[in-house]
Amino acid sequence: MSAVGAGQGGPAGGPLFELPEELAIDTGVARRVIAEFVRGQLRQAGFERAVLGLSGGIDSALVAFLVAEAIGPERLLCVMMPYRTSSPESRGDAESVVAALGCASELVEITAMVDGYFGAEGAPGAGGPDALEASALRRGNFMARMRMATLYDRSVTWRGLVVGTGNKTESLIGYTTLFGDSACAFNPIGDLYKSQVRQLAAAMGVPEAVIRKAPSADLWPGQTDEAEAGFSYPVLDRLLFWRIDRRRSVDETVAMGFDRALVERVDRMVAGAEFKRQVPPIAKLGPRTAGVDYLYPRRRPGSARS
Repeated sequence: MSAVGAGQGGPAGGPLFELPEELAIDTGVARRVIAEFVRGQLRQAGFERAVLGLSGGIDSALVAFLVAEAIGPERLLCVMMPYRTSSPESRGDAESVVAALGCASELVEITAMVDGYFGAEGAPGAGGPDALEASALRRGNFMARMRMATLYDRSVTWRGLVVGTGNKTESLIGYTTLFGDSACAFNPIGDLYKSQVRQLAAAMGVPEAVIRKAPSADLWPGQTDEAEAGFSYPVLDRLLFWRIDRRRSVDETVAMGFDRALVERVDRMVAGAEFKRQVPPIAKLGPRTAGVDYLYPRRRPGSARS
């Protein structure tokens, strides 16, 4: 594994991140492909603007930079949606991205929405008395869905498509909330592993503080992705690359040096999250069923928006 990004390091001169050699990409090509993808998706749907949730993390920051490069920052709206326990540093990092891009932004506090359901300070909310004892994970999933509901409402007033900010690593292992952060009209970074997100973010000039910070869904104070999952992104990305992209078997990846227990655990996660990566199945009764044998491109004759 090689350390990449040392040229953009801080005072200590250390690298910004670790990038496994086999995951290195041509960032110039990636930028051009993604820019055309963004413009094409908007064009096909008949939109000129885009809206996304800006958390202060590297994924949403990179997508903001990519969309701004593709269509111009004046056509991008970044919405910051903190909860009362959200890290103040996350909001500061999100604001630094907005300042760097010069795009429009809004702040929407979701505390009232979440507490209105789960309750607060011992007073029950709409979810009833039992909801007061909800786990941090259950609350986190609800927060993700409230944020996406907010984005889709803002998409109406901004007249723009909602852009996804989830990466390939999260999608494969299921580290997403169905109809929450995984919901979107299109996703520019859905085929980039977390390590590749870091590489592209550095190439595009995403603020160094955002690149260096430990990835976190900010679901509760002090929460980080890697501590919660129990593995590092460089190791996980390498394993997924060899198992998914290169189709290596369990025995072959173990022979490469990966721990067998980790390989088998990740395999279970990937298989168990398959339902999150597909549209809901439909019980087929008629001769032509939407999504099964009644299939058309997203933009077809007669579908243009007025």
